[in-house]
Amino acid sequence: MKTVYYDRLCVARMAMYVGVSEQGLVFIGSDQADMSELEQWSGKRGLDLMEDRVRVKPYMEVLSAYLMGTRRKFDLPLDIAGTTFQEAVWQALCAIPYGETRTYSEIAEEIGKPQAVRAVGTAIGANPVLMVVPCHRVIGKNGKITGYRGGIAMKEQLLRLESGNSTLPKAAF
Repeated sequence: MKTVYYDRLCVARMAMYVGVSEQGLVFIGSDQADMSELEQWSGKRGLDLMEDRVRVKPYMEVLSAYLMGTRRKFDLPLDIAGTTFQEAVWQALCAIPYGETRTYSEIAEEIGKPQAVRAVGTAIGANPVLMVVPCHRVIGKNGKITGYRGGIAMKEQLLRLESGNSTLPKAAF
């Protein structure tokens, strides 16, 4: 059975669990979620959990730098897998530049499935590594911030961080 090593990241008024395997980053939790989020995610996949600050530390340093606004790109090894469709969506998300947004429709167009807007939303919701696969950069066609596994407040905070103005009012999005 595969083991996920984890620790809790607390930085920039955010707190989340981070999980890694021997191969790379596998999970980033929602802001302020308790351990049950990671337990449920790993349980559905038949993965063992083991707290290990040393193994997770390099990932925590990179994520901390991003959340503090001093890092814009991730070069972390990932250990994520999904369906062919999910992986196409996740790849399209990774192509969205820092500080920019796209709509669900634009992502559907990008992957060559313009009628699959809802399926794109479902694939985005299955993204296990928030921020690194930047699903927070996807907004509704009307410009509104829509669903996010980490919660709307977390999505707003990440968009404000990337806009370069952490004090922007919510209505600015």
